[in-house]
Amino acid sequence: MEPLFFEPILKQARWGGRKLGEILGKPIGTAADYAESWEIADQKSGDSVVARGSRKGRRLSELVRHEGAALLGRHRHVTQFPLLIKFLDANDWLSLQVHPDDLQARSCDSAENGKTEAWVILQADPDSRICSGLKAGVTREQLSSALLNERSLEDCLHIIPVKTGDCIFVPAQTVHALGPGIVMAEVQQQSNLTFRLSDWGRLGTDGKPRELHVEQSLNCTDFGRGPVDPVVPRSCREGDHLCEELVACEHFVIRRHSTGDAFSLRSIDSFRILMLLTGEVVLSWSGGESPFVRGQTTLLPAALGDATVRPGGEIELLDITLPTSHAG
Repeated sequence: MEPLFFEPILKQARWGGRKLGEILGKPIGTAADYAESWEIADQKSGDSVVARGSRKGRRLSELVRHEGAALLGRHRHVTQFPLLIKFLDANDWLSLQVHPDDLQARSCDSAENGKTEAWVILQADPDSRICSGLKAGVTREQLSSALLNERSLEDCLHIIPVKTGDCIFVPAQTVHALGPGIVMAEVQQQSNLTFRLSDWGRLGTDGKPRELHVEQSLNCTDFGRGPVDPVVPRSCREGDHLCEELVACEHFVIRRHSTGDAFSLRSIDSFRILMLLTGEVVLSWSGGESPFVRGQTTLLPAALGDATVRPGGEIELLDITLPTSHAG
């Protein structure tokens, strides 16, 4: 199998903008509300389609079913691709929300997964902020009361500035919201389940308030977690190449390569996902090579073997894998 490049699945929402096209080269139309580009997805509402190569036109869900061993290696037993990979353009505040863990998700829908996610900021305006967690000591009763009087809601929330390069790890059960002026990459469990605590008093495109899920949100919030700050990257080694480990959790591992030198990615009997955040590279493997530019995402199947990344200048590349212990 060769590296798989998929057609982006573009999602519009009231909080979106035009930077997915302007910065990342996504094929957006004339509207001003392009919010998400689903790069790799195995969902009812978005099943990625291979854009080129010998498997052009085939869907990711089909490859999981029929070529699982070659695609997934040691994780071949899974029936759904385990990660959902996105780029986001936040032109306004997203709703205040929380995602359930696996057990809570399956109590709502037996086919759903929990949603632990991580954000890597590609671009942030000078005044960009996010909400990541609650302030220390906030109780269910305090948050519930604040939701009835939104002027006091911010007093409960851990709202912090972010800058380009920051990574924020958002485990399931964490209250969060993304603020305006941010373009980012998102790595998450394969889930599309979100509970809204608040939509900041706004109306939807139909002139009516969007649906909230206050009781469900409160039930699945971890009130003991408290504030969540950007991660502190950890230096690690990929062969003879130094990189940064941003996140290592039970659902995914994210490493960041910031370099102008060529480096190798060894075969790990599993897939890898590469997201190129800046620059351009040539990706080569035993069967060929392919150019790879900013804003593109590729899935390296387990059967690909070793690969080499040759930058055409300084690059920033996310390298996403499953942990060895991932149970699916």
